[in-house]
Amino acid sequence: MLTLGANTRVFVALEPVDMRGSFDALAGHVRRLPADPLDGHVYLFINRRRRLLKALWFDRTGWAIFSKRLERGTFELPLVQPGTRKVAVDPGQLAMILEGIELSARRRRRYHRGGTGR
Repeated sequence: MLTLGANTRVFVALEPVDMRGSFDALAGHVRRLPADPLDGHVYLFINRRRRLLKALWFDRTGWAIFSKRLERGTFELPLVQPGTRKVAVDPGQLAMILEGIELSARRRRRYHRGGTGR
C-alpha cells in the first residue's frame, strides 16, 4: 500500500516516455522537466500509446517505482497550455488517471476490441 504524505505533490510529465527505463532513466526525465527527483514528490510518466504508466518517487530511504498497464482504454492527461512539460494533479485527479477515467467527463473511456467498432 502506498501512502503519500500531506506535503507530497504529484506531477504528470506530459511528453511520452520510453517505458523500458527504470530508476536512473526516469530520474533523468524528472531533471529535464525541470524538477528535482529527490524532492519527495511523485512523478508520473505515460508511454506514447497511453496504456502504460510509471510513477517515480524518492522517500528518503530509497527510490520507488509504481507501474500500471491498462487492460482497456488509455490514460488521459490533464488539458494544459501548449508547451507545458508537467502539471500537478490533486488526489482525485490521480485516482481518475490511474483508473483510466476521462478527467473532463468523469466516466470510463470506451474500449473497442480488435477495431470492429463494437
